[in-house]
Amino acid sequence: MNPIPLEFQITPLAQDTYLVNGELKKWIGATTPVYSTISSTQNYKPTLLGSIPAMGEKEGDEVTQAALSAYDRGQGLWPTMKVSDRIKCMERFVRQMETTRSEVVKWLMWEIGKSLPDSQKEFDRTVEYIYDTIENYKQMDRDAARFTKTQGVNAMVRRGPLGVVLCLGPYNYPLNETFAMLIPAIIMGNTVIFKPAKYGVLCITPLLAAFQSSFPKGVVNIVFGRGRDVAGPIMQSGKVTVLALIGNSKSALALQDEHPNKNRLRLVLGLEAKNPAIILPDADLDLAIQECISGTLSFNGQRCTALKILYVHESVREEFNRRFAQKVDDLAFGNPWDKGVMLTPLPEKDKPDYIAGLIEDAKSKGAQILNAKGGERSPNYIFPAVMYPVNKSMRLYHEEQFGPVIPILSFKDIEEPLDDMAESNYGQQVSLFGSDIKAIAPLIDTLANLVCRVNLNSLCQRGPDIYPFTGRKNSAMGTQSIHDSLRSFSIRTFVASKDNDYNNAILQELLDSKASNFINTDYIL
Repeated sequence: MNPIPLEFQITPLAQDTYLVNGELKKWIGATTPVYSTISSTQNYKPTLLGSIPAMGEKEGDEVTQAALSAYDRGQGLWPTMKVSDRIKCMERFVRQMETTRSEVVKWLMWEIGKSLPDSQKEFDRTVEYIYDTIENYKQMDRDAARFTKTQGVNAMVRRGPLGVVLCLGPYNYPLNETFAMLIPAIIMGNTVIFKPAKYGVLCITPLLAAFQSSFPKGVVNIVFGRGRDVAGPIMQSGKVTVLALIGNSKSALALQDEHPNKNRLRLVLGLEAKNPAIILPDADLDLAIQECISGTLSFNGQRCTALKILYVHESVREEFNRRFAQKVDDLAFGNPWDKGVMLTPLPEKDKPDYIAGLIEDAKSKGAQILNAKGGERSPNYIFPAVMYPVNKSMRLYHEEQFGPVIPILSFKDIEEPLDDMAESNYGQQVSLFGSDIKAIAPLIDTLANLVCRVNLNSLCQRGPDIYPFTGRKNSAMGTQSIHDSLRSFSIRTFVASKDNDYNNAILQELLDSKASNFINTDYIL
């Protein structure tokens, strides 16, 4: 074991405050220890990182009431505030956030095992996302700062907030994907309740003070604990207007079932996927193999956008499998701060056993491990196994593995992977590798109706954030992007009046007086 660089060494952190109604309130109840699977000793031993509050129904009710009071049936300070003033609050927050970079990055590495470059990228991308959201919101407001007239009716159409948002983020991107929901929900005038994920929770701690000092009381409320203990009671209150969740469909369904008025509940969900790659006979194998390596094993495959099953045409199957398996074996494993590592410890202590179970099930039904290191175990890792041939009787074919194991199928007829995709419960993205446009063109037309993003000769991914991120079937509900997320957390609302001298005089007086935050044509630079 290499010594841990001084700048990445940690002192256990007892997270003993939570944010409610504008106050960083001291927690004196039960706590839950937070461990890292990364060892800080020569002989392997999980590292104690600290502790978090083990909250329950009482605290769930407390933050719900705080968010509800701050929204105040749409009459609260935040939902009625001028857009320019809400933007100033968000700008103040992101400036404070930028000062926490090194601390947040360190916790990301220890908590979820994300490599140093990827942890830095997650932080920087999140900051960039916030600034881009602010600019997009400015443009949205500029476009709305005018009256239109149709069929004798004048109208000013804007986007208004929805109410109380419950935001639950994922452990694999506890900062970026969480804030991709949280930030637009806040800036559009909603009040929010945020519960960090089970893993990647301490990385939020450095940001609590920034949230507390940047927004009016009750606008942002942050609680800790198990989802069933905290989020369940919050949903049972019936006061949540929007459920924003990135996770799995079982959790999303369970939380929806807790809400007494499902017809009034809006959903912004990023869920599981089983994104395939399709390697055609004329694919550039150098390119396809490199993209498939990144697609399957970036962050150990712990991404909803990861390539989780590879379809390889039988004419190139032997060469692809041989070269791909060797490339996997060449990947370096180490701690997140080690230079040049791609494979890092798994944050879930039970994940190696789960992956081993998938491998054994596939082997018992005819698959083989193609790479020499495949399935090798250490206390906090299992080396990626390239499995071939995989068939529909195997768990590895059906389950979203969310970890380092790669199923490969070969095909003769392109209809085989297309049929599988049509029958799948998922429909997020696909990677298509090939160059013959006569083959690619009709495939693109079909694939675009099976998934929501077709990646030509490139891995599946979420970004750039300007593009829509969504999915069909069990993979998503609602659309996220810088622009789409602002729309997802708001609703079109407008003031209309018949076009006559009496009404027009009132509208003109409203504009001249600047008494209304809604009826105004101010242009935000």
